[in-house]
Amino acid sequence: MTSEEALGVTKIYSVSGLLPSDTPLITQRPFRAPHHTISHAGLVGGGRRPRPGEISLSHRGVLFLDELPEFSQQVLEVLRQPVEDRVVTIARAQSTVTFPANFMLVAAMNACPCGFYGDPTKECTCSEATVSRYQKRISGPLLDRIDIFVEVPRVDYDKLAGTATGETSAVVRERVSKGRAVQQQRFAGSPMICNAEMTPTEVRKYCQALLDEQAQPLLKLAMTQLSLSARAFHRVLKLARTIADLADSERIASPHLAEAVQYRQRLRA
Repeated sequence: MTSEEALGVTKIYSVSGLLPSDTPLITQRPFRAPHHTISHAGLVGGGRRPRPGEISLSHRGVLFLDELPEFSQQVLEVLRQPVEDRVVTIARAQSTVTFPANFMLVAAMNACPCGFYGDPTKECTCSEATVSRYQKRISGPLLDRIDIFVEVPRVDYDKLAGTATGETSAVVRERVSKGRAVQQQRFAGSPMICNAEMTPTEVRKYCQALLDEQAQPLLKLAMTQLSLSARAFHRVLKLARTIADLADSERIASPHLAEAVQYRQRLRA
């Protein structure tokens, strides 16, 4: 984290009474993984004297929600505003408090209650109606605010038992660090730090204006066939911009855009 980010995170933990006595400054990005039984107040913050909740304790870090459909609908719906605005406001009779909540939301879920919907080797025991109800616990507006959808299939024995290795975490970290450096240089002198924070004005300047000729018709086709909302349109472009940054490309080429578009696909029963 930058010194400014570290100071902001440290303030939140200090106000919450969670700042370790031997750590005057938090320099590692937070990672929070609340249980699915968490209350509305536990997630967004609250109390007679409002204190930050998990989404603010995740500021500048990661909020991981495992078994997403198991969270109460009220808890899930309250995520919509902080994910969009990167702040959370708690109103009380005497005052209104606003806490920062600029976090990366990472969520995981099974496609059905039994966990085997779509599995090639084990039959799902859920009815189609049950699967549909389970997936619909997550509302369309919340799904629309998620940039990347990835289905993780069963891993074969040969791959688990094999000795082949992929990229190390250090290699991935280096590539991500370079991408972040490009974005910090792009937004130098502005309050923004990364592509995710771009407003529609910056999207037009750094994304739409830098699409190559082959990417333009692809974007139009994706908008039509996937019925993308205006929010999804901007999120696809931001993601394509990031993919191009990781590839060290100033312009957004059609492969960058195609990859961003395919991440919008999501499982529905």
